[in-house]
Amino acid sequence: MGVTTKRVITKKPEVLAPAGTLEKLKTAIRYGADAVYIGGNAYGLRSRAGNFTYDEMREGVAFAKAANAKVYVAANMVAHEGDVEGAGKFFRELRDIGIRAVIVSDPALIEICAMEAPGLPIHLSTQASATNYETLNFWQAEGLERVVLAREVEMDEIREIRRNTDIEIEAFIHGAMCISYSGRCVLSNHMSERDANRGGCTQSCRWKYGLFDEEQNSLLGGEILEEFSMSAVDMSMIRHIPDLVESGIDSFKIEGRMKSIHYVSTVSNVYRRAIDAYCDDPDNYEYKQEWEDELWKVAQRELATGFYYGTPTEHEQLFGKPRKIQAYSFIGQVLAYNEKTQIATIQQRNHFGLGDTVEFYGPKFTHVYQTIDELWDEHSNPIEHAPSAMMIVQAKVTVPVKPFNMIRKKKHM
Repeated sequence: MGVTTKRVITKKPEVLAPAGTLEKLKTAIRYGADAVYIGGNAYGLRSRAGNFTYDEMREGVAFAKAANAKVYVAANMVAHEGDVEGAGKFFRELRDIGIRAVIVSDPALIEICAMEAPGLPIHLSTQASATNYETLNFWQAEGLERVVLAREVEMDEIREIRRNTDIEIEAFIHGAMCISYSGRCVLSNHMSERDANRGGCTQSCRWKYGLFDEEQNSLLGGEILEEFSMSAVDMSMIRHIPDLVESGIDSFKIEGRMKSIHYVSTVSNVYRRAIDAYCDDPDNYEYKQEWEDELWKVAQRELATGFYYGTPTEHEQLFGKPRKIQAYSFIGQVLAYNEKTQIATIQQRNHFGLGDTVEFYGPKFTHVYQTIDELWDEHSNPIEHAPSAMMIVQAKVTVPVKPFNMIRKKKHM
């Protein structure tokens, strides 16, 4: 009789989450991220993402280190004349703070970092459009530690790349997809004079457009029943964890530095759960529909697999009227819980009140449902609603919850 060999995953991929603020950094790590990527006060592509000061970076690095996690800084702008001034000092500061690596696309910034901040690892940004193993081998010879693949690379291409290079590979597995190739877009520059490649993207592709007849000076009617955009649906690879792991990708990247802690906690939690399930026992792995159901609670658009299994069609773009997605409101975060009195102290983030059925969720995919029957303000006065942003309230919660558990409720359709 033959001997059945049990498959063993020798290297578990990194879960890399976005962190637009210090709160999001801590949330992502609490909810399962092995690493986070943040922006500094210069050289990045998210000027409105709540970028980190040096002091905030120090606090974030200390928090991550205590949790055995890593912090990367995105410095992936396309540099114009004058933009690189002070870059050497910036990179040295990141190195000395303890940033694990910097994510860069512009060769000038790569050269400056390598020459003026030795010891700070460099990762090639997805904006550099690395799509073949020769490119990865080139950047490895230049001293880079990791390459973030272009989002246009297919799964079969990733396997071929992995067979022909040993540099670390990072790939996006969830989040928004740019309609432009590898995010190199000029729409925002043209429409609003804000350069997407230098941190000023206004997401012009997400705007609503109609067809205009200049001669008639009016919008065209007829078969065109509604406005449209030029944007893609979002990516989600939750159904394809085995393919991702077996392809040899070292880091699974989640998009969304401008998203909320509701998004960061939910998506990090789901992918942590799924990746652990597969890597711990690949032979008996089973996909759980509840994972995808959880992702839909923070979804804003339809979900698809991007370019992983072929070129997207019109079905992966936002043409026409989108389907209705059951939306959830993020309403608060648990600050403390008294098991004896069953009272949870909550920091409110959106309106809720008596009679609302809410969901508490936490790391390791824990979920508790509770109807709010008793509610008090921070002075223990009974109240019917929690209407004020960031107010501290107390609620009776009969099943134990923990600090930093998140709370949400369904929105009415």
